[in-house]
Amino acid sequence: MLGKTRITWICLTVLVSSWYATTVSAADRLNVLFIAVDDMRVDLGCYRQHQIHSPNIDRLASKGTLFQKAYCQQAVCNPSRASLLTGRRPDSLQVWDLPTHFRENHPDIVTLPQLFKNNGYHTQCIGKIFHNWRQDDFRGDRPSWSVPSVMHYDRHGSDKAQVAGKLPPNLSSVPRTEIRDVPDNAYFDGRIADLACDALKRQGEQPFFLAVGFWKPHADFNAPKKYWDLYPPDQIKLARRRTAPDRVPPIALHDSREILRAFSKRQPTDEQARSLRRGYYAAISYVDAQIGKLLDEVEQLGLWENTVIVFWSDHGFHLGEHSLWAKTSNFELDAHVPLIIVAPGHAGSQQTQAIVELLDLYPTLADLCDVQPPSDLEGVSLAPLLKQPDLTVKDGALTQHTRPAYPSTDNPLMAMGYSLRTPTHRYTEWRSTDEPGKILAVELYDHTIDPDETKNLAGITEHSDVQRKTARQLSSLVSGVNESN
Repeated sequence: MLGKTRITWICLTVLVSSWYATTVSAADRLNVLFIAVDDMRVDLGCYRQHQIHSPNIDRLASKGTLFQKAYCQQAVCNPSRASLLTGRRPDSLQVWDLPTHFRENHPDIVTLPQLFKNNGYHTQCIGKIFHNWRQDDFRGDRPSWSVPSVMHYDRHGSDKAQVAGKLPPNLSSVPRTEIRDVPDNAYFDGRIADLACDALKRQGEQPFFLAVGFWKPHADFNAPKKYWDLYPPDQIKLARRRTAPDRVPPIALHDSREILRAFSKRQPTDEQARSLRRGYYAAISYVDAQIGKLLDEVEQLGLWENTVIVFWSDHGFHLGEHSLWAKTSNFELDAHVPLIIVAPGHAGSQQTQAIVELLDLYPTLADLCDVQPPSDLEGVSLAPLLKQPDLTVKDGALTQHTRPAYPSTDNPLMAMGYSLRTPTHRYTEWRSTDEPGKILAVELYDHTIDPDETKNLAGITEHSDVQRKTARQLSSLVSGVNESN
């Protein structure tokens, strides 16, 4: 039988060892800087879009891995963000519209930042990370964060220039655009960058998960004038293909209401279209400059060596291509998103052609930071690609969208378009939600010869083998999701 002194000594030794292990573990754990942008397609210098001025995002790409073929799960804010931040597909969440919060259907689900919070991280949200849900109870998803979120809830239309003194005039007369000679912090994103830099400076010894969500380049296109000046009007080109794809089913298109409602639902003139495209590019350069402020702060604080940095957009965007404006389609321009991951101990200036999905970010960050994720995630870790970019982690990416594009009580859901992107093709089925099993329309695009998706090959005899193969892949993936729920 052990004496009291020996028992006391053993207990103290265990406590000290436990404290030491916890302290060392906390000191050694990687931080996460989680940078989101809204409505940004892959128009960036690092994606070989050389007309775009994006030196800071390009700098980030030079330090990590750029994903050439990353895809969102639905090209509208709420379902895309809910999917990424829970690691589940829209069908699993039953979230396909703007108002529905995922906790209405899954109140106990553990989000990505919540997982880190539960594992000893200080989690903080500055800007738009979760969607602008209309239910007050869910604003910012309080369970995910250690401190209250800031600048996370508003309307894009409320992002009006705020300056001391007289407001400079708007030099643009084109709807949904604004050109004012104001400082960066006149708009939301400049203030978000300032707050985020301050938050980085205030981080203590506790590992952190800092989510910074920028509101641009989402419309309105109202970046400060100096960013418009980067793009001379006479150098702005119109979309290469401004008509719908040949043989496209009408259900694949939409009314482009987000932009065209300001033009009385008519297509803008060529001059107006150039102004819209110029404004979108200016907004990209504006948000790029704000990201540059964050990266400068990371540099100054010496955080590169112990911080995972992720940059992502919730979905892409149309600027007149296919006759479409904004998002809510299954075409490549809406589904394809920029994605960059920088992780200590992994090479920089590398790219991968592997097909990946935004919902893969949840297991990836858990993997990189040695945090045990939930067992029912539907994505896969992309960490192996940071070591071997030529690997394949999945055969295809699934994007989906509703019809109508914005379902509501007055305009209920009547169809779902499921779209599979493989390394060579995009295959889409529009399925009735009223009559299970009924396929309303089919699309097939060959990206090896038609990267702009200008000709629907579905139903053409010489492409029937590819169509059958991709149809089987899509059916297996969709069925697997539905059966697991």
